Amino acid sequence: MDPVKIIGAGLAGCEAAYQLAKRNIKVQLYEMRPHKMTPAHQSAYFGELVCSNSFRGDQLINAVGILKQELLLLDSIVMKTAYEHQVPAGAALAVDREGFAQALTNKIKNLDNVEVINEEAQAIFEGRCIIASGPLSSEALSNDILKKTNTDSLYFYDAIAPIIEKASIDFNKAYYKSRYDKEEASYINCAMNELEYNNWYDALIKAQCAPLKEFEKLIVFEGCMPIEEIARRGYQTMLYGPLKPVGLEKDEHDHPVAVVQLRQDDAQAHLYNMVGFQTHLLYAEQKRLIQMIPGLENANIVRYGVMHRNTFINAPKLLKPTFQSKFNDDLFFAGQISGVEGYVESIASGLMAGINMARYYQQEELLIFPEESICGAMAHYITNANPQHFQPMNANFGIVKKLEGKVKKQDKKLIIAQRALAKMKEFIDQNGIIIK
Repeated sequence: MDPVKIIGAGLAGCEAAYQLAKRNIKVQLYEMRPHKMTPAHQSAYFGELVCSNSFRGDQLINAVGILKQELLLLDSIVMKTAYEHQVPAGAALAVDREGFAQALTNKIKNLDNVEVINEEAQAIFEGRCIIASGPLSSEALSNDILKKTNTDSLYFYDAIAPIIEKASIDFNKAYYKSRYDKEEASYINCAMNELEYNNWYDALIKAQCAPLKEFEKLIVFEGCMPIEEIARRGYQTMLYGPLKPVGLEKDEHDHPVAVVQLRQDDAQAHLYNMVGFQTHLLYAEQKRLIQMIPGLENANIVRYGVMHRNTFINAPKLLKPTFQSKFNDDLFFAGQISGVEGYVESIASGLMAGINMARYYQQEELLIFPEESICGAMAHYITNANPQHFQPMNANFGIVKKLEGKVKKQDKKLIIAQRALAKMKEFIDQNGIIIK
């Protein structure tokens, strides 16, 4: 039979390719970079992390932490590679983004059943195809998807945070600390007193943003809100969000009004990204505002924040919970274009799409993952949400199937985690899912 074609070598596309290849199914993996770049990517590596280098929480008290463990149970090559390139980030999983992407690229290119084709896919391929082209799909492919799905496009804007060279940070003012001294003190903190915050806030709300194209309406995903948009919601808003000072006092005599945190971005700890500082301000404005922050007066900004358009399909209208298209059995979607939001969620969607494409290829029944698991809850949500108001969704406890009976509030998250992992193990065994 003809090979399965996968469009896009991002997190989802790589995961789907691996799940197919290890089942002895030949794959043609199409990636247009480096011949044609996106507005946000900077390299030709597969799985390049264009926003944060964090895969978010790594404990079972949050949904994405459970999701990571489910993916490890399911033999996720992308998740395993992330742990191999982990850098200190307290209770979160963050990676050396270049080391991670380079290693993932090498692993995928060296798979026996995968052929990498560096060409732009301008249309949906005939035959078995997984579209994992990501939120920055090319215009030609996006137009073909719209045409063949007979639907309107949905989109939002995503913002990327600046990255600072550690050597340029003034540690006479900046200091290491984790909130409430939990976990390792792996974050760099820059505190502001009331006067400093007042001046900085005033400058931020007056700062000039990069212009958007006239035909594009600003629709921002709440989970990646630009810092200037948060600021415009009120003086106190940032103080309960990315600049929250509670638990970050330098000592018992210190009472900052606001604290800016920076998180390690590479394995050598040379680079740090500004936590929660996604932005689409002009570069000159970014530099001026960053250098107003105590400790960052001489900050060397190695990458400025940018704003880019993210495109996704209306999953409730177009997808089955198996990630198979409702209008074309040969077609599957995975990654952020499918309506999931976040790195780990994209990996999970690629894994589920890859497994189900393999089963479809082998004429086996497709799998719907249990709703008690985070994988299954996510697939259920994006395919059953209200199509009139559909927005991408992160993994969270709100979408998980409710627990039966009465449970103490303090025990609820751990019980959900235990149930999810038990259900996933049972699901793997019952369906003979290949774990290498």
